[in-house]
Amino acid sequence: MTWDLLNIIGTIAFAISGALVAMEEDYDILGVFILGLVTAFGGGIIRNVLIGLPVDTIWEQGLLLKAALASMGIVFFMPESMIQFSKRSLHFFDAIGLSAFAIQGAIAASSMNHPISAVIVAAILTGIGGGMIRDVLAGRKPVVLREEIYAVWALLGGLMVGFNIVDSTVEYMILFVSLVVFRMLSLKLNWRLPHRAL
Repeated sequence: MTWDLLNIIGTIAFAISGALVAMEEDYDILGVFILGLVTAFGGGIIRNVLIGLPVDTIWEQGLLLKAALASMGIVFFMPESMIQFSKRSLHFFDAIGLSAFAIQGAIAASSMNHPISAVIVAAILTGIGGGMIRDVLAGRKPVVLREEIYAVWALLGGLMVGFNIVDSTVEYMILFVSLVVFRMLSLKLNWRLPHRAL
């Protein structure tokens, strides 16, 4: 149940995120759907390659594909006033996708009895992979490469799952909400990682 719920939440959130970025860059409807799908499924494909799951499992996720397509269609045909509101919510959708997919990626690696290092890497790449591909295709500097705190929250989720600190559905949901809240707080309060410009 936790796995399926996080899958659906992350897929819809990242599909909307990708669609909004595509619309900001003035892509046509095909570009909106392609960028949304890449954002929603890119991180999971990268994770599958790294932890040894078949890449073609994406084609078995009919419900998730339909959910992504439906959510992108709704966003694309929204009235402009609602789209402007959705654009302001872009970081929120991104935070939801990051949190849901980081936890889901960690669960996937942990269930295969991979070491903690693999669980953390799976959490980070599942959480940030789709967003990185989205930003590159949209001609933007990926969020994760800036000094703002982004991938750290995926890493934290991986640690919590990898060390079995969370175990029940309720605890997974608390972790999910906590990561979303901390991601939004890091944006609002302008938390930064150390960086050095040359």
